[in-house]
Amino acid sequence: MLTRRNVLGGLASLGLGAVLPGAPPAWARTQVLPTQFLIGYGSLIDGDSRSGTAGERTDAVPVRVTDGFGYRRTWNARSRSGFTALGLEKAAGKAPTPINGVIFPVTDASLVKFDARESGYDRVMVAPALVESLSWLRLPDSGTMWIYVPKAGQRDFPPEAQFPLLQSYIDLVLQGALSYGRDFAAELIETTDGWSPFWLNDRPVARRPWAMVPHAGAIDGLLSSTAPASSVFGQRLYEGEYAVRHLTPARP
Repeated sequence: MLTRRNVLGGLASLGLGAVLPGAPPAWARTQVLPTQFLIGYGSLIDGDSRSGTAGERTDAVPVRVTDGFGYRRTWNARSRSGFTALGLEKAAGKAPTPINGVIFPVTDASLVKFDARESGYDRVMVAPALVESLSWLRLPDSGTMWIYVPKAGQRDFPPEAQFPLLQSYIDLVLQGALSYGRDFAAELIETTDGWSPFWLNDRPVARRPWAMVPHAGAIDGLLSSTAPASSVFGQRLYEGEYAVRHLTPARP
């Protein structure tokens, strides 16, 4: 039975990047606890992004989905607007990996909003036993936990010239991850496949990134020093350079 005692009674095993300073999230302090949860492993890690979709503040707890889930996080989801986003793939021929992210509660109404936002993804159930807390909070051992997996036809597409990695998207993901600590953000990079030299630096003020992206220095430091992103970080290009190298037709 999902009770207040289930959520707050006892300490979870601490793992890499296990941080959650201050008071527990609001949903863990209510008398009537939620019964549905979403697990975000990309842009949904960012609190402002998540709350913007829900229409209200949506607190989260850092977690890790164990490799028993059978998936890997990778750059494989093709956005219709012209970039490659994070997704999950079945680990066929490869070992599955743990997937760190956040868990947060949803109502039936907010779930509709998140489904609309993630329209290129299917919502898949995750067994609670496969989700471990990375904070001092114990997770509920009942209720329904969901995660988004790219739909067939919109997955298994690695980055390419017309669908690059976007630095603005990476900034959003890592900005959220850094709010749970540097180790948490580094783990996200380490457990993500598909980093690619098709990498567009589209920051609003790309040559003065700190002007618009407060954590740009920390983000670039992580990307340049953490494998596998570090292997291609040096090939990230500003928009003009990217167009010349990857989008200009070769002359005969």
